[in-house]
Amino acid sequence: MVPLGAAALSAPERDGRYGSMGAVPTVARWWSSRTDPQRIDLYTRSSYYSTLVLVPVLLFFAVSSDWATSAAWPPLVLLGSSVVTTAACLVLTRRGFRDRTAGPDRSALLVAVLAGLVTVLAALAATGEGPAPAAPWVAGLVSGAVLLALSVTVPTRPLVAGAAVAGVLAGAVAFAEGNPPGAAVAVGASIGVAVGFCVTAFRFSVWILDVVLEMERSRGAQAQLAVAEERLRFARDLHDVMGRNLSAIAVKSQLAAELVRRGRDGAAEELADISRVAEESLREVRDVVRGYRRTDLPGELAGARSVLRAAGVGVTVTGEAEAVALPEPVQAALGWVVREAVTNVLRHSRASWCSIELRAVGGEAELRVANDGVRGAGTAWGNGLTGLAERLAAGGGRLSAGPDGDRFVLAASVPVGVPA
Repeated sequence: MVPLGAAALSAPERDGRYGSMGAVPTVARWWSSRTDPQRIDLYTRSSYYSTLVLVPVLLFFAVSSDWATSAAWPPLVLLGSSVVTTAACLVLTRRGFRDRTAGPDRSALLVAVLAGLVTVLAALAATGEGPAPAAPWVAGLVSGAVLLALSVTVPTRPLVAGAAVAGVLAGAVAFAEGNPPGAAVAVGASIGVAVGFCVTAFRFSVWILDVVLEMERSRGAQAQLAVAEERLRFARDLHDVMGRNLSAIAVKSQLAAELVRRGRDGAAEELADISRVAEESLREVRDVVRGYRRTDLPGELAGARSVLRAAGVGVTVTGEAEAVALPEPVQAALGWVVREAVTNVLRHSRASWCSIELRAVGGEAELRVANDGVRGAGTAWGNGLTGLAERLAAGGGRLSAGPDGDRFVLAASVPVGVPA
């Protein structure tokens, strides 16, 4: 519904007036359309990039108080070299996220280390006369930035060792500035612990990302394995049916041909048996295909509970007693609804819980599947839901699917006695 005040405005005027307000829902819809692995990946990358970009800013404030007593060139060199260090670290990070099995880029690492050393030397030159606590922290920031970029691909132990080296470097810089040995050791230890904690925390976030991505790949492999197992089951059933009957047909055909050739009686009976076996084979093949295509509602409900729990989705199922009492065609129709709903929950949502409710109301059986993996509003139906709706509509049933508050609900109703 268009607001009353906006009804008198033209479309361009309304767009100009409310366009900025529409940006927030657009971002929210974009964010909600991302999968959990995509969100974690985006969060991890943005955390790395934003932290590295802050390094030149922090260095600027760290030494700004010392510029009045220093020459003009050290601050400029410090800022320039810190920008180069940050750029090299960003390249290291980006290439690390692109391929975490290839190891760090050596060229970018060399540039980052050399530019970092120049930054530390410039900080020493920019401190002017007397001890200045900024230079050790500059060394810590630069070392931390390089270790942060390396943490995408380097294991934790080398990073902890690197943090210890950063602490030693910061302590040496503090001592070179004229600080007492005890104070230099304290500064170095503080910086080493801070760098080690930050780098380890970022490394842990990369490990979480790797685990989530591996789980997503395992989930896809599990789905492919389930499809392969179902195909194998169908092939095995078909082989069991056709292998025996075709062998019988071949033997009886040879026997009938031999009887005809010798002019003996019994060929007609053998041909009749061949016809009977062929008809039996056709019936059994139809039974196999029917068992492959049709669904059993109690079995589908039990399978849905098992599959969803295996995928880490909490599930509640109610109405299993009603499922057993429903006619077979109704069970088959609603069984397809359960199968499609569970498939959509696993493939197209980020649900943490799912409820399946079945009840018989009047002359209809109603099935309602709800989950908290709601996506952006207005999502179009896929081929599965469209085909399912057409299947139910052919027998007088109904299907609806869409967001309902903070849930996504799929509801189906089938008249008792509808053909599957």
